[in-house]
Amino acid sequence: MLNSLSGRFLILTTVFVMLAEVLVFVPSVARFRQDYLLGHLERAQIASLSLLANDVIDRDLEEELLRNAGVYNVVLRRDEARQLILSSPMPRPIDATYDLRDPSALTLILDALRRLADPEPRIIRVIGNPLRDAGLLIEVSMETAPLRMAMIDYGLRILFLSAVISIATAFLLFLAVRVFLVRPIKQLVTQMATYAAAPEDGRRIIQPSAGVRELREAEEALQSMETELTHALKQKERLAQLGGAVARVSHDLRNILTSAQLFTDRIEMSQDPTVRRLAPKLVNSITRAVNLCESTLAFGRAEEPAPVLTRIQLAELVSDVVEGERLATGDADLSFSEDVPASLRVRADAEQLYRVLANLVRNARQAITATGTPGEINICAEEGEEAWVIRVTDTGPGLPPKAQEYLFQAFSGGARKGGSGLGLAIAAELIRGHGGTLELIRTGPDGTVFEICLPRGEL
Repeated sequence: MLNSLSGRFLILTTVFVMLAEVLVFVPSVARFRQDYLLGHLERAQIASLSLLANDVIDRDLEEELLRNAGVYNVVLRRDEARQLILSSPMPRPIDATYDLRDPSALTLILDALRRLADPEPRIIRVIGNPLRDAGLLIEVSMETAPLRMAMIDYGLRILFLSAVISIATAFLLFLAVRVFLVRPIKQLVTQMATYAAAPEDGRRIIQPSAGVRELREAEEALQSMETELTHALKQKERLAQLGGAVARVSHDLRNILTSAQLFTDRIEMSQDPTVRRLAPKLVNSITRAVNLCESTLAFGRAEEPAPVLTRIQLAELVSDVVEGERLATGDADLSFSEDVPASLRVRADAEQLYRVLANLVRNARQAITATGTPGEINICAEEGEEAWVIRVTDTGPGLPPKAQEYLFQAFSGGARKGGSGLGLAIAAELIRGHGGTLELIRTGPDGTVFEICLPRGEL
């Protein structure tokens, strides 16, 4: 119980209430001491009235009056004349004098604490104002032992009452905490456990019902998180099913393309100059399509084959990419430009780098042709001290905000309507396999720039 929220709240409440009562206890005891002394002054003044009424009283009566008043002597000052009214022998000399006519609160508190801390019996003189203006002042001499015992008795009663109040208050707060906090929190935890058992079941998403504002905010935040998680799990399940379908299609397509490769040998034997000129490009296209199918199968297995790094002539590779996209342009008013030094050689996997560049150029071509306006695509490259940098720049309409947010996430970052978003995800993964980066440098109405950085490392 002590490790629970309500148990600790019970203990803390009891401690804090006791601390508050202790802060109240000190001024209360000081006030009790003041009332005790003023009461003795009042009884001493009443005892002195008998002498004022009759100038002569016997010794026994005087001692009885002093004993009832709890003092040793009574001095009354009237008309600037100090007059000893009643007196009896004192066992010890006077130790201290206390003036109650206009004391400060701090003085009363310090005097009370000193009296509680001093167990020795002493004789004190107390000065105060007489009742009903019966004189200028009245002073008495009295013992401190009865005063200290009365203060201790009063303090114990105050502490006992404080303890009772603290326990009662803490218990009521304990019940309130269990009803208004602990029970809703336990219900929240139970709901979370229920949802965790089957997060795909939308019926288990929490419905906020708490009346406390903070708890309701927590329930609403949990509802939002559970809703997003359920949707994400459903999407992942659909993507897993789609991945299986894509893998099967890629497998069959790879077999078909492999068969098509066999027919290209006959095409190369044709005597038609145009056919002989285009045949190598057809062979390369079919070969790349087969490689793409195999890579798609690898992606479906959540793994991309490691790149085979060789030194390649970048200008020839870029020329192949541009030539292939130029043939796919058709009648669109689109121009291509290359700014790659003929002597620039980079260390990369030729097929994988071709796929990356082809994907970037294809996306740019499709974006420009969709607008129906003229455009230009440029591929440039340069060699730095630590990396080779390749940039693909276009004058297209730019990427929409949603595409920028999920640009390199598979099936999420499609920049083109109807696109799957798989191309850029694969491209980024391929470049990461080279130890490099693929980044979007800028995009907007005036065009888009992608940058590929391939580390040089040890040449």
